[in-house]
Amino acid sequence: MKSSARLALTILTSAFLLLLVAKPGIAQTCDVNTLDLRGSWGAARFAIEVADDDATRSRGLMFRTELAASQGMLFTYQEPGQPAFWMKNTLIPLDMLFITPEGIVQYVHSMAQPHDLSPISGGQGVLMVLEIRGGLAEMMGISPGSQLRHPALDQTIAVWPCNLAD
Repeated sequence: MKSSARLALTILTSAFLLLLVAKPGIAQTCDVNTLDLRGSWGAARFAIEVADDDATRSRGLMFRTELAASQGMLFTYQEPGQPAFWMKNTLIPLDMLFITPEGIVQYVHSMAQPHDLSPISGGQGVLMVLEIRGGLAEMMGISPGSQLRHPALDQTIAVWPCNLAD
């Protein structure tokens, strides 16, 4: 089996398993090490690493050779802005979800290519960026307007606060 076909099969299998686990009402509490996404496409839960300081944000997912379909990295900032990313020293393709302070996916950049130095931005008003395995957002249907739930959001303005199951 060609490596691209094997990768596609792995992504499909992982996404299917993720969707089986992530049903509506996936959790009633938030945890810093997980985040929930929902939209017209369904719902999903990701195990995440949080990059919330300059050192962890600059390293990001560089030098990693794999990322499971159920994992990601959440970059958080103190204030909304226009963060820009590049793929220097990143060995795997990634999808980047740019998220507003309310927890709404504002922009999805699909399949950022390894080693590409082109800046990737999701526009103004971005408080968080979620990086997941490349191609997963499109395959699952994650798109602008999808909602994120995580305790790093200000729960008083979050469209999907931690105290709501769905």
